[in-house]
Amino acid sequence: MNAMNLEDLREYCLSLPGTTESVKWGDDLCFCVGEKMYAVTSLSGQPSLSVKVPTHKFDQYIESPLFIPAPYLARHKWVYSKDFTEIPKNEIITLIRESYDLIRDKLPVRVQKKLGFV
Repeated sequence: MNAMNLEDLREYCLSLPGTTESVKWGDDLCFCVGEKMYAVTSLSGQPSLSVKVPTHKFDQYIESPLFIPAPYLARHKWVYSKDFTEIPKNEIITLIRESYDLIRDKLPVRVQKKLGFV
């Protein structure tokens, strides 16, 4: 399996247009577009990952042993993996891109214009 590490994850997220990063809640590295989070990982301990998933895929993800509903964010259809290195790299990239697209597409038009998306 081609595993992704924290630096790979960070590099991929920062390659997406308009992405910013910040540390919140002590040691959580948050990736945002238009100041809205689309991915969260831990800087200490296990390499966890939380992302937003399409509503129609949420149940499918949480039925997998690799994911649980994300604490505090499950009602918004976010999933959490305690160790993203157990997930193939191409799947992580797909998850992050889906989450990014979902968040980006919900940004107000003025923010999308400012970021050059429209």
